Amino acid sequence: MQPRTQAYDLVIRNGTVVDGTGAPRFTGDIAVRNGLIVAVGTVQGQGLREMDASGKVVAPGWVDIHTHYDGQATWDAEMAPSSWHGVTTVVMGNCGVGFAPAAPERHQWLISLMEGVEDIPGTALAEGMKWNWESFPEYLDALEAMPRSIDVGTHVPHGAVRAYVLGDREKPGAVPTDADIDAMSAIVEDGLRAGALGFSTSRTVIHKSVDGEVVPGTTATADELIRIGRAMGRVGHGVFEMASDMKREWNEFAWMGALSRETGLPVTFAALQSIAKELSLDEQISEMRRENAAGANIVAQIALRGNGIIMGWRGTVHPFRFRPSYVAIAELPWDEQLAKLRNPAFRATMLAEANVYPESDIIHLLRVIGEVWTHQFEMDASFDYEPGADASIAARAAAHGVSADEYAYDLLMADDGCGMIYLPILNYADGNLDFLEPLQLADDTVNSLSDGGAHCGTICDAASPTFMLQHWVRDRKRGADKPGGRITLENAVKRQCRDTARLYGLDDRGVIAPGYMADLNVIDMDAIALGKPWLAFDLPAGGKRLLQKAEGYVATIKGGVVTFENGAWTGATPGGLIRGPQRAELREAAE
Repeated sequence: MQPRTQAYDLVIRNGTVVDGTGAPRFTGDIAVRNGLIVAVGTVQGQGLREMDASGKVVAPGWVDIHTHYDGQATWDAEMAPSSWHGVTTVVMGNCGVGFAPAAPERHQWLISLMEGVEDIPGTALAEGMKWNWESFPEYLDALEAMPRSIDVGTHVPHGAVRAYVLGDREKPGAVPTDADIDAMSAIVEDGLRAGALGFSTSRTVIHKSVDGEVVPGTTATADELIRIGRAMGRVGHGVFEMASDMKREWNEFAWMGALSRETGLPVTFAALQSIAKELSLDEQISEMRRENAAGANIVAQIALRGNGIIMGWRGTVHPFRFRPSYVAIAELPWDEQLAKLRNPAFRATMLAEANVYPESDIIHLLRVIGEVWTHQFEMDASFDYEPGADASIAARAAAHGVSADEYAYDLLMADDGCGMIYLPILNYADGNLDFLEPLQLADDTVNSLSDGGAHCGTICDAASPTFMLQHWVRDRKRGADKPGGRITLENAVKRQCRDTARLYGLDDRGVIAPGYMADLNVIDMDAIALGKPWLAFDLPAGGKRLLQKAEGYVATIKGGVVTFENGAWTGATPGGLIRGPQRAELREAAE
């Protein structure tokens, strides 16, 4: 029992505590001092600030391990939109793209790579970043100097490493020499010793620079990847992260398994239903489990909804993007575009046109965007991210007695031209999310792939933790009538907190217990809800990004400091840079 005179920085009282371990919820108090949780249960002492959480859930802050804030983290303290959704820790530098190491003459090349792969406006990156670094350790120093609302950690990205070592020789199909691979390995080793949390690469044709060139890791050999992995092994920590098309001849799981067994380190990959992957998702999981049964530690990162495009007139793509009439006005200022789009004669002309697609090896995807109305859905006020066939543009158009083209056009014109259409490209092959049910109960998968900070003109999956609570825990209808159709709150919190944190060796967070970081969310589960997405033009140089807010977060607390209250940023910046694995000093903090 704590004495009545004991003073704490913060006490949260009477909350429904979901502690992140998967254990059953309980009603209790949480006391915080010096950024750490120091007591859980019945707290007798008083706090300098007292917060009544009666009827609310208290959970750890979300740990999002798949983001792309590599540029934004150097200029933005708020770290939206992830911070709006209860995220207190992000890991960035995924998919082999990032901005260090960075030779001065390669700055624009790195921006073009990030812009092409992650749809982050190059003009925003060019204006926002100060490039007060060259080496990877110097980049970490720059991140450390910037206060922000959340903690950030990062990978050493393959694309930047290859560009730094190979220089102008870095072209698709480039074959590095043994000396080149030694130099790359040394950069990765130095980066991890300086505090990187891992190394990342990308091996998918979907990832291309703005010039249409595949990213450097796509053509890397298994020998190159394993030798870089061995550099991680010499340090003794770090996660090897990869996005891959899983081509059969690459035999990715064989070398991933061998690397994990040799180094003792985890290897993680994006596990998706994807038109680009040769292996089905079932095959990916089966191959992973075969290697793990032989002693490897491979972990699949899964998304909790269809990885989709949100389409609007001002977004990166929309169904009419390749019609000649639209192409003719695409570069006009928005007010002039809108005037044209409102013109009945212009509308009639464009609806009568066929799409004229550019030459591309993703032509199938472009056709889905421009022609397959059965796979596109109206984002109305009651939008469900697991829509049925009857909610498609095709079905709704038929119900209204108009063509799908007409219905889609008029839908996009809603709200003064701000209407939106949802197109789930990945993870929706079956027209539902049933396949994710068993994966959310598995120990060899983690909830991930939010891409926070990326795909600014097409998605806003930084809201994934909120979607998890709203859809999978509370509201899911399509699977609610069978076991596993929904997931328990305890499991959801565990997967987005302890499981993601532990994969990256962040053993100081993700759990509500004495000695752990006081990263917390106070949540009204009855009110939790995603807001309607909108396009903002608030990045440097007026760069655009899709944003989506949330209701139901009563408070988000980072290191014992309240950073968000009822969805509004307090201006507090207790977050910092994570350097390497973190350990919880339980005995020192417990009382």
